[in-house]
Amino acid sequence: MADPQPGPDALTRSVLADQVKERLLEAILDGSYPPDSRIVETAVAKELGTSQAPVREALRGLEALGIVEITPFRGARVRRLDSAELLEAYAVRSSLESLGARLAVPLMSDDDIAAILATGERMYAAADAGDARAVATIDATLHEQIMKLSGNGTLLRVWRSLEPFSRTYLTLAGPHSDPQWSAHLHDSMLAAVRARDPEQLVDAIEHHFDEVRESLGKRLAETAAEQAAAAEPGR
Repeated sequence: MADPQPGPDALTRSVLADQVKERLLEAILDGSYPPDSRIVETAVAKELGTSQAPVREALRGLEALGIVEITPFRGARVRRLDSAELLEAYAVRSSLESLGARLAVPLMSDDDIAAILATGERMYAAADAGDARAVATIDATLHEQIMKLSGNGTLLRVWRSLEPFSRTYLTLAGPHSDPQWSAHLHDSMLAAVRARDPEQLVDAIEHHFDEVRESLGKRLAETAAEQAAAAEPGR
């Protein structure tokens, strides 16, 4: 006997929960819900004009991503991502994107390559304008273009599950980074795409993430030192 199919109400609730999850994730990443703050189901439901059920489901989804913690009788709160988790996430991204590069390059059409190179040009233009936030955003777009071209939906889903960690990096480092340095970290990646060389692109990606992890480590250490200094008595 076939399993019963979900009814339209269940599908609608699932779609709505995904939309609520995206709204909450945006609010967490833009600082509207800072680390350790509570997310109150009833308040979110009222704000978004929905029932509590999709909000509860959305919070479970964010819990699965490691972004919130849900405690019985206390509700949900935003987790404070530690430096080890962020650095681990970038190590995983390096491996995933290396696989993505090997799969994507042989499948790239002339139009695909032109689109990636155009994204690179937009990133350089943003760097010339001194817009570090735009560089960071375009950076994410470029990486996603390559991953989409891998043709592997499972790989893309796993890669996207790390987005909150990537976005946390943008929040921490984007405004403080040198936009020229950030943009030109992609020089070797773009050269490899232009050459249609998958192994050259893998090498470029691995080097890229080595540099990013080193930069992130320094930024996190500086932030920790600033917070420790601010907490000293008499300050």
